[in-house]
Amino acid sequence: MKKLDDICFIVQARLNSQRVPQKMIKPFAGSNLFELIIDKLIFSEIIPRENIFASVHEDELKQIAYKNKINIFDRSYESANNDNSLQKIYEWHDKLPYKYCVLISGCNPLLRIHTIDNFVNQFLNQDEENLFAVFEKKQYYWNKEGALVTPWPKGQTIMNTKAVEPTYEAAHVLYASRLDLIKENRFMGDFEAEGGIKLFQMDELEAFDIDEPWQFEVAEVLYEKYTK
Repeated sequence: MKKLDDICFIVQARLNSQRVPQKMIKPFAGSNLFELIIDKLIFSEIIPRENIFASVHEDELKQIAYKNKINIFDRSYESANNDNSLQKIYEWHDKLPYKYCVLISGCNPLLRIHTIDNFVNQFLNQDEENLFAVFEKKQYYWNKEGALVTPWPKGQTIMNTKAVEPTYEAAHVLYASRLDLIKENRFMGDFEAEGGIKLFQMDELEAFDIDEPWQFEVAEVLYEKYTK
């Protein structure tokens, strides 16, 4: 069993989003995405406040972290503008005195506190040293050549998603790993090996991710409806 004292909880953010400029501080449901995720971590029943870090570069984000009295990792300009190198993006990997990290995205405003706590509890109590949030999909998929890649359900003559074996889509919101794996340009483990990554199944709605302007608008409507 892992110890909470060995885990840091990191929210990483930047303001240079190309598709939704400054989305982390853009007004959202009377607040903003960055402050919403910080609030959820603070009000968690499990996460120690002193283990929460905001990994940020821009002053606007630092001010929000200061106001909420959480730790700040001063992210470099290079890190905030890099999309390729794990070691550069997660430059805190060898600078924080922890064995494990839980990384939480701020781009999924429908994520609930109890889901974060369930994720942390599972990570604490499992033997595996990684955990990755996913949600179930039961659907038919084709590759770009037009070939069906979903195994056709045995005995079915029509498309019936109820009969399809479930697959699991990356939620892109909750991740847990040993910090030292990042030195090897790996995060969490071997994604290609069967059983290489331990999966945490969550609700698809909570994984709603904001990458486009229309998603920002839809997320705000959903947030007002389902989280109030």
